[in-house]
Amino acid sequence: QISQLELEEAQRAVGEFGGDNRAGIEGTLHRISAIRSRKGMVVGLTCRVGRAVNGHVDMVRDLLNYKESILFLGRPGVGKTTVMREIARVLADEFQKRVVIVDTSNEIGGDGDIPHAAIGGARRMQVPEPSMQHRVMIEAVENHMPEVVIVDEIGTEAEAQACRSIAERGVMLIGTAHGERLANIIKNPVLSDLVGGVETVTLGDEEARARRTQKSILERKAPPTFPFLIEMRERHYWVTHRTERSVDMLLHGKKPLVEVISTNMPVQFC
Repeated sequence: QISQLELEEAQRAVGEFGGDNRAGIEGTLHRISAIRSRKGMVVGLTCRVGRAVNGHVDMVRDLLNYKESILFLGRPGVGKTTVMREIARVLADEFQKRVVIVDTSNEIGGDGDIPHAAIGGARRMQVPEPSMQHRVMIEAVENHMPEVVIVDEIGTEAEAQACRSIAERGVMLIGTAHGERLANIIKNPVLSDLVGGVETVTLGDEEARARRTQKSILERKAPPTFPFLIEMRERHYWVTHRTERSVDMLLHGKKPLVEVISTNMPVQFC
């Protein structure tokens, strides 16, 4: 049983929590999250140990050569942020790209003004409040001339719009979003723009008969912001979509052709 005194001592050691109730330990990749009472008092802490792990980037190294944006999906704890960190380092140090990380909770680059060495030569922009993430994303492009922008946890309409604005300027995006499958993003009205958006189209009688569909069908509205989408099913088992093709097939009720990447087996298409 943890006492209130121990909680207060831990809180003093960690320092101030941000608007998202998260804090870090300077020089590390650890994250401390606060649980508060209705009156705002800290009544519990969740400590998440962060480590720099190498090797995951090898699963997508070929995709990085395409220089196209990639969106990662996966449940919490599957390793999305760890992959962002390693991709940032590889793109900056090995590919010699100008990489800017928009680090909302200091999870990618760690706490403190000097980012963790795990991100290599990538630059890191901190975000004062989570609600400002979309503004900092645009600021990164307008002020710092990045070739690559990396952003974790895209979750609002404003952030989705910022992603499209960045992609339209020819900047490569590496991001993560809430959801485990591409189908989740298609059905999410806030985030569906990341994969091209969805609209209802009414067909003429002849075209509907030719397609053997109803007159009202769902179609992709625009090119996807992220040409590639990776479902991180497990830490070492990923499913890669060519977003445009997969969205179209799912909207037409078909099973998309995907590439399965696993460290335990060769690349497979299914």
